[in-house]
Amino acid sequence: MTDKSSKIYVAGHKGLVGSAIFNNLKEKGFTNIIGRSHSELDLLDNRAVSHFFEEEKPDYVFLAAAKVGGIVANNTYRADFICKNLQIQNNVIGESFKHSVKKLLFLGSTCIYPKEAPQPMSEDSLLTGPLEYTNEPYAIAKIAGLKMCESFNIQYGTNFIAVMPTNLYGPNDNFDLEKSHVLPAIIRKIHLSKALMEGDWDTIIRDVNARPIEQVSGSNSKKEITAILNKYGISENKLSLWGTGTPLREFLWSEEMADACVFIMEHIDFSDLIKDKKEIRNCHINIGSGEEISIRDLAYLVKERVNYVGQIEFDSSKPDGAMRKLTDVSKLNALGWKHSIGIQEGVKRLYKWYLHNL
Repeated sequence: MTDKSSKIYVAGHKGLVGSAIFNNLKEKGFTNIIGRSHSELDLLDNRAVSHFFEEEKPDYVFLAAAKVGGIVANNTYRADFICKNLQIQNNVIGESFKHSVKKLLFLGSTCIYPKEAPQPMSEDSLLTGPLEYTNEPYAIAKIAGLKMCESFNIQYGTNFIAVMPTNLYGPNDNFDLEKSHVLPAIIRKIHLSKALMEGDWDTIIRDVNARPIEQVSGSNSKKEITAILNKYGISENKLSLWGTGTPLREFLWSEEMADACVFIMEHIDFSDLIKDKKEIRNCHINIGSGEEISIRDLAYLVKERVNYVGQIEFDSSKPDGAMRKLTDVSKLNALGWKHSIGIQEGVKRLYKWYLHNL
């Protein structure tokens, strides 16, 4: 991907991951980047995707589009998570092959690894044990996408590379309390709990107007708003979070993940990943920081950043998910890329972004 005028399609360019990749490409001087919103192109529609590829003929594809969510959403909408992600992957990867795309980067997730995988999780631990139950459908879809890339490469000589990012956070994150990941959810909950504690209804109304909670917005009564906040563990003197707080999680700033993806697209080919392999498998690349923090410590880090003085409680009757999910990033580091933004700086940046986007 050396020609800055090459046509590059970023699938999912409006989301957390896709927007970061789109912006990184622009910053690096690429001039022919295209994206389509969901209303412009439904990636679940094979005929529409086929027509798009026939018309646009992209040289390179970043497949960042996916149906994503946190532990509640994954466990609740199990059929949607496996079916829709498989459809998106089949359509985009299949059409990339049919239209001779030079290179494709497929983004998966480190939830592909077994629940009891040795820590840190290396690429070779794939398919060595049972998956975490709550997000098993999503993980299986991502494993299928990874294997599809690998299999097209083996059979047809394509250059499709799969990367597995760790927990991501950053600009354009999803702060929906029902569907968001853990870090944006904690930030929003602490922000709202602080406002409720201080009786700052201007802040609460602005927040729920920007991001209604189960259709409850600033036009609802204070009683109705308080009730929906209480449902999500947000009250005027304390905050309740799911689980015990003991699981350890790794986080990576989304703009750094994008930089790693573009670096791989520019400098790494599938042929580089199969050297010295007797069997061609586990050619994907973990993308992460290689650093971890407990959910409890993360909550207290956000508490300090937001200047929240209320109590934080953990509801141990709710599921924790996997106790550890640390990625082994030695392959990525050996290829020449390493992260630089730590979790303290990242939390500061994300809260600032959140306040600026209310």
